[in-house]
Amino acid sequence: MSEQKKTFEHVIRERWCKGCNICVAFCPKQVLALRNGKVFVEKAEQCIGCKLCELRCPDFAIEIREKGVVDPPSVDASNRDYAIPPEAEHD
Repeated sequence: MSEQKKTFEHVIRERWCKGCNICVAFCPKQVLALRNGKVFVEKAEQCIGCKLCELRCPDFAIEIREKGVVDPPSVDASNRDYAIPPEAEHD
């Protein structure tokens, strides 16, 4: 039986990135690099999805998502009834 390797996409918010190099330093597979003072994905196929870059980024400029996985639709906060305790909600 062959298992398909998980692949990940990197969402980089360049406007938020200050080029601190923390994400690059924490990446165990050297997927990320700096170019012109901003982070970019150099070796996307090497990413193992550990999210250390996302967790360590002080500016929330990077996000890791597994390709092919659909996230459940988010609930708009303006449509939520805050009179109901969270444990009673059944979305």
